Amino acid sequence: MKRNAETRANAKSLRTNQTPPEQALWNILRGNRLGVKFVRQMVVAPYVADFAARSERLIVELDGDSHAGREAYDAARTAALEAKGWRVIRFTNSEVMTNIEGVARAILIAMGKDF
Repeated sequence: MKRNAETRANAKSLRTNQTPPEQALWNILRGNRLGVKFVRQMVVAPYVADFAARSERLIVELDGDSHAGREAYDAARTAALEAKGWRVIRFTNSEVMTNIEGVARAILIAMGKDF
C-alpha cells in the first residue's frame, strides 16, 4: 500500500511540474479537444503514464533526454502496460516541440479517429 501512495504522490508532483513538451501536448489533449478525455500522469501501477485516454485504453508517453540509453527499460514498461490491456504510443520531446500537429494526427490515427 505504501508503494502505491508513493506512486500517487509522484504522479501529483509530475502534474504540477510539467516539462515544456508535456505542457504543449497537454494543451492539445485536454478538454476533449481530440474528442476523447485524456488525463495526465495517471497511475497504472507500478508506473505513471504521461497521458492516458481510459475509454480508448491508450497511453501516450513522451521520451526526453532522460530516456537515452533506457530503451530496454522502456520496452519492458511498454510490454507490462500492454499486458494490462493498454496500447502505448511514444513520441520524443523533439517531435512534440517541432511537429505538434503530426503528433496529434498520430494520436487520432491510433484511436481510429479522423483528423
